[in-house]
Amino acid sequence: MTNSARKVVGILGNKALILKNLIEGHQKIVFFGGAGVSTESGIPDFRSADGLFNQELNTTVTPEEIVSHSFLKKHPQLFFDYYFKHLIYPSAKPNPAHAYLAALEQQDKSVTIITQNIDGLHQAAGSQKVLELHGSVQHNHCELCQKKYSLNELVRDENGIPRCDADNGIVRPDVVLYGEALEDVVIDQSIQAIKEADLLIIAGTSLSVYPSSGLIDFYQGEDLVLINKSSLTAESQATLVIHQAVGELFQQLN
Repeated sequence: MTNSARKVVGILGNKALILKNLIEGHQKIVFFGGAGVSTESGIPDFRSADGLFNQELNTTVTPEEIVSHSFLKKHPQLFFDYYFKHLIYPSAKPNPAHAYLAALEQQDKSVTIITQNIDGLHQAAGSQKVLELHGSVQHNHCELCQKKYSLNELVRDENGIPRCDADNGIVRPDVVLYGEALEDVVIDQSIQAIKEADLLIIAGTSLSVYPSSGLIDFYQGEDLVLINKSSLTAESQATLVIHQAVGELFQQLN
């Protein structure tokens, strides 16, 4: 963080205005978003007090166990029952954060979105360059023949398991489950985008999940913005820190 940036923060005091000025003053922007970007679209996060992973289930297994590769293989019916009840939100719409970022692309700025979310709302808002670290529920494939299916094309059998119309194989979501590795190509593209950025905005994430949390270490640009309701350990490195709901903040930028 530069001394000039510290002076701007001290003089203006209006953090939404400061953020808007930072965005207007930079050309290569990377927005790194977590669950807090989508909560205002009605999609719950995972690890907060009211998050999915802290909800009680009528079973002896935990949500983390259910959304794992091994559980899908052993208990596909239970996996998909939980999946469609808790991870699919067909009525969710992009919120002001998604809309603002998509609109930035129309202003001749280079905008790369790196997201930990699997909902596809950035693309629904119109963003073109989106790197999905954990995949997307919008994309699925047959485990046997690899045939591709969109979320709307899924046909479930009597047990609620999506099946392929070509070979009756299980059609699973293209999301990274526990026990599976993130795709190397997505990690490499994310690292490259962060290295080339002159403004990095990290929003709606606690930066506690590895390897996503380590991506910030590749940033070499001048200004770093952190937006999160709770405090983060990386705040001492930031030009600007805003403790506010992400969508609510971006609504003020219009």
